[in-house]
Amino acid sequence: MSTPVRAASRTTGPRTFAVWAPTPERVRLHLDGDLHPMTEKDGWWTTEVPAADGARYGFVLDDDDAVIPDPRSPRQPDGVHEASALYSADTFAWTDDAWTGRPLAGGVLYELHIGTFTAEGTFDAAIERLDHLVDLGVTFVEVMPVNGFNGTHNWGYDGVLWYTVHEGYGGPEGFQRFVDACHARGLAVTLDVVYNHLGPSGNYLEKFGPYMSEGANSWGQTVNVAGAESDTVRRYIIDNALRWFEQFHVDALRLDAVHALADTTATHILEQLAVETEALAAHVGRPLSLIAESDLNDPTLITPRAGGGYGLTAQWDDDVHHAVHAAVSGERQGYFGDFGSMQCLATTITQGFFHAGTYSTFRGRVHGRPLDRRVLPASSLVAYTTTHDQVGNRAIGDRPGFSLTPGQLAVKAALILLSPFTPMLFMGEEFDASTPFQFFTSHPEPELGEATAKGRKAEFASHGWDSEDIPDPQDPATFENSKLNWDEVTEGDHARVLDCYRALLALRAQRTEITNPWSTGVHVDYDEDARWIVIHRAHPTAGRGLSIACNLSDSPVTVPVGGTPLLWWDEPTPNATASATTVPGHSFVVLE
Repeated sequence: MSTPVRAASRTTGPRTFAVWAPTPERVRLHLDGDLHPMTEKDGWWTTEVPAADGARYGFVLDDDDAVIPDPRSPRQPDGVHEASALYSADTFAWTDDAWTGRPLAGGVLYELHIGTFTAEGTFDAAIERLDHLVDLGVTFVEVMPVNGFNGTHNWGYDGVLWYTVHEGYGGPEGFQRFVDACHARGLAVTLDVVYNHLGPSGNYLEKFGPYMSEGANSWGQTVNVAGAESDTVRRYIIDNALRWFEQFHVDALRLDAVHALADTTATHILEQLAVETEALAAHVGRPLSLIAESDLNDPTLITPRAGGGYGLTAQWDDDVHHAVHAAVSGERQGYFGDFGSMQCLATTITQGFFHAGTYSTFRGRVHGRPLDRRVLPASSLVAYTTTHDQVGNRAIGDRPGFSLTPGQLAVKAALILLSPFTPMLFMGEEFDASTPFQFFTSHPEPELGEATAKGRKAEFASHGWDSEDIPDPQDPATFENSKLNWDEVTEGDHARVLDCYRALLALRAQRTEITNPWSTGVHVDYDEDARWIVIHRAHPTAGRGLSIACNLSDSPVTVPVGGTPLLWWDEPTPNATASATTVPGHSFVVLE
C-alpha cells in the first residue's frame, strides 16, 4: 500500500490533510478552532480544506476533545503538546543552486550542539561562527538532533516529533538558513537523527496506531519496524530521512544507535533506507551519505549490498576513541579496561576494530567481527578523540583537557587527524575549551526531571564515579555552563592548540597519503615500554610517504625513524645518522 500523496506545498489555498490512524474509529481535523470530518481508507484519514501557512491544526480522535499534533508536523511553534502549524518548506529562497555536495571520504566532520555552540544558542548565531570552521579546515558540520522535544533545552535525543525543528533554535526556516549558509562556505551538513526510540514527554503516536513495539531498549519502548502493520511505520521513518535531504538540503544523516533498531525482517530498514537514499542522490545529483552509530563492531552496516551488507556510507568507531584515549590518558575504568596498551593502539589503527571476534571484559563475552580492509575503505569508519557522548556521559562532563597536558591533546589530535579514518571533532576541542559539556534537560514535569537525575547517578556507578559530583541535568546552570566561551580561542595554550589543529588539518588537505581512504598502505611500529608509536602512511602510487611519530610518555624518546620534519608540537631532534629522531615528551612529529 502506498502512502497518500499530499497536495503540493503552497502558502495559501486548499490543503490535503492526511494522517495514518488505524486505531481510532473516528478522526477529525481541528483547524484554527474549527472541526472538519475526515474520510478513512486503509487506515489513512484525509480531507481537503483551505488553509494558509502558519495555520494551527491537529487531530481529534474518537470522542476525546484533545487536539493532538500531527505525527508529521512540520512545525510546533507552541511546543510538542500543542497544535501543529502549517509550514511550506519548499518556499524557502535557497541560494545553493551551485552546491554539488561532498563525498564523505576525504572529509572532516565537526559535531556541534546548536544550543551550546554559541551564547545565543540559535541557528543564526551559529552561522556567525561558520567562518571559524572553514578556517579550521573541517568540511562537514554535524548537528546534534534538532527535532521537536518537550522543554527549552535538551541534547535532542528526547525528540517526539521527528518532522519538526525545535523553535528555540529558530524553527524550520532557521535550519534552512543555516544549511544554506554552510553550503555558501563549502561546508556540507550532517544531521543527527534518532529512530530507535522516542522521548518520554509528548509522544502521542500510539493514539494513532501501532508505532511502538512491546520491546524496549536503554532509552524506552522500541519503534515497531518489524511487527504487525510496521510497513507504514517504516515508511514514516524513511520519509522523514528523505525529507531532510530533499526539503532541507542536508548532505548526510548520522543515525543514532542503530543497534537498538529491532528489525527482524528479511530486508533491514537500514538497507531499505540506503537503497532509497542512493536513488535520491542520483536524482538530485549530489552525494548523500548515511553514517551509523553502532556499538556492535559489525562491518555488515558498511559492507556494500552486493556483498551482503546494508550499504551505509560509514559508521562511528568507538574502539579508535577508546584505544587513543586510554593510551594517552591512562584511564582504565569501565569500557576502557581492555584498552591502553600500545599493541592495542597499533591494532586498532591498522584494523579499525580492536574487538573483532575477541573477548571483551566489559561485556563478559566475545565481541565484534573483523573488518576486511581490502574490501572496506578505512574512510568508512569515523574516528574521534571525543564526542558528545564521550564528554557528556562522564560524571561532570569534563573534556580531556581538564586532566591532560596540551601536548597530550596534540598527540591525540595527530593520531586521529592523520589516521586512515574519517576524522571528527567535537565542538571546542580544537581550542581545548575550558567549559564542560554536561548532560542537561528541561523536562517541565518535575517527576520526569527527578527520575532522569536518579538514572544518571545509577548509570555512573559502574564507572566508579562519585554520584555526588554529577550535576543536576534539570538545573539551568548545567545547560549554561556547557556553552562554549569563544573568547578563549586567542588566549595562551588555547590558541596554541588551535594552531596545532589548523596545521594538522592543513597537512591532511595537502597530502594524498593522509586522505587516501584505504588502510592497506598503513603500518605501525611501537615500543610498549618506551610508550612511543609511529604510524607510516604510504603514498598510494609514488614511492614516498609520511611517518607520524608520537611520544605518549612525559620524557624524550628516540624513535628509529628519520626524515624531514614537516610538523610537530615540540621541536624534535634529528639523529646524526638521520635514521632516528628524538621526540620530546607528550609530543608528535610528522616526518617525510
